[in-house]
Amino acid sequence: MLKERRNAAEAVAEALFAAEKAIDAAIASTAALTTLMPASREAANLSVMIGQDALISAIETMRALGVARQNILETHQGLSKAQHDIGLSAVSFGGGGVKPPPSLIGSLRAVPTTREVA
Repeated sequence: MLKERRNAAEAVAEALFAAEKAIDAAIASTAALTTLMPASREAANLSVMIGQDALISAIETMRALGVARQNILETHQGLSKAQHDIGLSAVSFGGGGVKPPPSLIGSLRAVPTTREVA
């Protein structure tokens, strides 16, 4: 029974770490795009009005990815609780680095957009 729980937990942990890594990669790629767009416009000596809608969409994508990252972190926390609940709290599944103290987890939130504030 313990072996089955451990195998299931390992499979879930691998999938969780892959999802976290994919979200971070998407954030990095979208940040690179968001940085490149105005620099390329300026290098081409184009009006600031060129590509504004696309830039805003990329910025909104960054915001959505920030929310996705917060959600996957909450998933991670829930799975950590489940790990304890099924008697595997002493088992480390690796792949996450040093975790911050509980007082810092969940204290970061997405900043509202001007659309939400206005």
